[in-house]
Amino acid sequence: MKAEEASLITVHHLENSRSHRVLWLLEEIGVPYEVKLYARNPVTMLAPSALRAVHPLGKSPVIVDGAVTLAESGAIIEYLVEKNPASGMAPPRGTAEWVRYLYWLHFAEGTAMPPLLLKLVLDRIATVPPWPVRPIVAAVAHRAKDLVVAPRLAENLDLMEAELQRSTWFAGDVFSAADIQMSYPIEASAHRAGLDQRRPKLIAYLERIRERPAYRRAAERGGGVEMIG
Repeated sequence: MKAEEASLITVHHLENSRSHRVLWLLEEIGVPYEVKLYARNPVTMLAPSALRAVHPLGKSPVIVDGAVTLAESGAIIEYLVEKNPASGMAPPRGTAEWVRYLYWLHFAEGTAMPPLLLKLVLDRIATVPPWPVRPIVAAVAHRAKDLVVAPRLAENLDLMEAELQRSTWFAGDVFSAADIQMSYPIEASAHRAGLDQRRPKLIAYLERIRERPAYRRAAERGGGVEMIG
């Protein structure tokens, strides 16, 4: 029993964050784990400083697996999939599906998330300054969103919608870890980037992932899934 406890993966999980994906993956592959839950600052919505004791940047997710401490959701997902090859969470290497898997696994954070985060920042900037300068700052923020952010968001959503017209999941007709990684930017797009029924494939995708038992178990253990901002 002690040996099993020593090998248990610990997920340092920030509430309502991308680290839900790590819990979800662990539920899908059936690997035992424990959750150390951190609450956001109710005013700033930032992660608590206690996370810096786990990783110098003080961000989540972070997993501890024996002697391994690993951050970055994409790296964690790759690590867990490689460590559990029998889980079937990645297509066979060298196949066309594997190429798609690799692309979307990295598209999520490399391309999809930056404009979503920029929109969140610009939305907040527009409301923070004191009243005398707020209209000016808000006008600049809105202009930046219209000229830079909105076109990128629309392009990304169109690309994702087109990909799901090819197959049920992002790497083909079989659910994979790429779908777990892609879930967060799509959830965020529905919350703050205008994703709606005009892109029916993405809406249907959201409905499918939310119905997965492992997704629901992860949400229960991690305290729910809500977008911030």
